[in-house]
Amino acid sequence: MTDTEIIWLTIGFTGQGMFFSRWIVQWLASEKKAASDMPIMFWYLSLTGGLISLAYAIHKQDPVFISGQSIGAFVYFRNLMLIYKARKRVSSE
Repeated sequence: MTDTEIIWLTIGFTGQGMFFSRWIVQWLASEKKAASDMPIMFWYLSLTGGLISLAYAIHKQDPVFISGQSIGAFVYFRNLMLIYKARKRVSSE
């Protein structure tokens, strides 16, 4: 393997690792509250892991992976926007 291939493989695994870690964060938060909970870190890990995975998919020129990660990144970003909008509304009341 070339150095460039190793770097891209590392990028791909980093994105997947971050993407997977969001489930651990969600699970631990839910266990702590003894109820289903989706902490804001879940969405940050989703967005970051998704964007890193998207970069890897673009490098690999995989249209299926590219389309899936692109749509996912939009959803994660939108969820963060909705969370901050709701927080702003609550703080101004």
